[in-house]
Parts: sequence; C-alpha cells; structure tokens
Amino acid sequence: MDEESMQEQDILQAGYLELARALPWLHAKLGDLDHEECEDMLKKLKKGADAARGDDTSTLKELVAGWVNQEFRLTLLIRPNDKHSHGFTSNVCGKLLCPSEWDWESKHGDVKAGIRNRTTEYIISENSWLLFMYENYTVNRENLEEGFLKSKLLVLAFKAIFTSPSSAKEVDGDSDGTDLLENHRRAGQKSDQANMRKVTPRTIAYIVCQVHFALSGVSSWRTVDGDFDYEAVWTNIIAFFEVVPGPVTRCRVDKLLEWWTRQYFHCCCLEDFWYKSLPG
Repeated sequence: MDEESMQEQDILQAGYLELARALPWLHAKLGDLDHEECEDMLKKLKKGADAARGDDTSTLKELVAGWVNQEFRLTLLIRPNDKHSHGFTSNVCGKLLCPSEWDWESKHGDVKAGIRNRTTEYIISENSWLLFMYENYTVNRENLEEGFLKSKLLVLAFKAIFTSPSSAKEVDGDSDGTDLLENHRRAGQKSDQANMRKVTPRTIAYIVCQVHFALSGVSSWRTVDGDFDYEAVWTNIIAFFEVVPGPVTRCRVDKLLEWWTRQYFHCCCLEDFWYKSLPG
C-alpha cells in the first residue's frame, strides 16, 4: 500500500472512531450483525445523514445569502432562491470562491474572465484553498496558512448548524443579549446529543462544503460538480489537520482547533470541555 492510500485509510479509521464516539452503541451493534444486516444498517445511516445534510443546506441557503449581502453591503442583492445570482456570475460570490493563489480583482481582469470562461489556466479544483475560508477574506500569499479557516462566514454557518440560526447573531454582532444564555444552553445540548466536546476537523470540513455550496451557482447538491469534488475537499481539510509533517505544524493546527472550540463553546470554561473529553 502506498503512502497516499495509507493516509486515506488513517483518515477513514479516525472518522469511524469519531462516529463510534458519537454513537456509542454502533461498534457492538455491528459486531452482532451479519454482512447483509450491516449493509442494511449502513444504508439507513447514510439515508439519515443525507436527510440531515439536506436540512442543513436548506437552512444555510437563505442565511449565507443574507450574511453576504450584509457583510459586503451589496446594492444588487444575492437572492437565496435564485442560484443564477450566485457563483462566478456574482462578483462577490466569485471573489469568495476564487482560489487564494489568484487575484479575482486583478488589474487586467484575466483571472475573473478565465474562471468564468473555464479556460484551462483557471480551472478550480478541490486542491485549492478558496478565499471564503480566510479571515477577513484576505490572504497572505507568502503564508497561505495565515488566517486559514478563520472566516466569519464559516463561524456563522457553524453556529447556525450546530446550535441554532439565531446563535449566529452573536458572531454577527446583531444579538440584543437576551438570546445569549439560551443559545449557549442549546450549544451544550447539541454537543451532549452528539457527544461533541470540541470542534473537530470533520465538523469544520462539513461546514466548508456547506458554505461552498451556498455560495455556488449550483442548484442541487451533487458530490462532484464539474472539476470540484466535495468529498475530496472534505478529505483535504481533514488531512490539513491530521496528516502533518512534524511537531511545529501539529502545534499550529492544534491551536487552530482550540480557536474553533472557543468560538463554539465560548459560553463555558474551555478547560472544562477538555476535561470532559478525557477518557474515563
């Protein structure tokens, strides 16, 4: 088995262990079933996951459009029910979906035109980090890790999905303060239901894919959209956290995960959540 295949297997195994932590009965149940029964149960789990993803997609469709309209103070608004106003036909969505190594607003407009015309030099694939993933939607091309996965859109979407849509107002600065305790209570309830004690690479990867779809001009979900493969994006985000070259990089990604956990569990003492996550 080559190194890439081994990394893929490691990621899949880690994903199964996380699923088993969220569903403590799963491992023992699978051990009691024969092959056909296992296949049937996995189909049911997949059906439930697909339904949940569809609900989350529907939730974010209107929210992301509203956040983009507000954040960029657009006069020509992004309409949530009109995907023709999204994607690369929209100047702001196009900028957010543009790979970090290119300048959407380049002087001669060659990047924007190349992406829109799908010229061979400007094909966007799952191997690029896109601008919507970055803090303040800006990138330091000398250090592509700076601000990576710290964008306001991602935090808003994470809180909307894993707590409630109203909790995103706290991040957006639009809360009147009366919802804070209720939203924090919901965060605790949802994390308890999913046995989630900290933000994980897989939850971040899920939100990245959901926000990308909300910004895109694609009207219905499909795993592979032209040259863009959502499964590969999901895997690449996880590999960013889990397949690291050494202790210095490990320290950086651990700090990023800690930052994310603070965004979600900021109502409580962070150390308390780390304590609860310890085995035994």
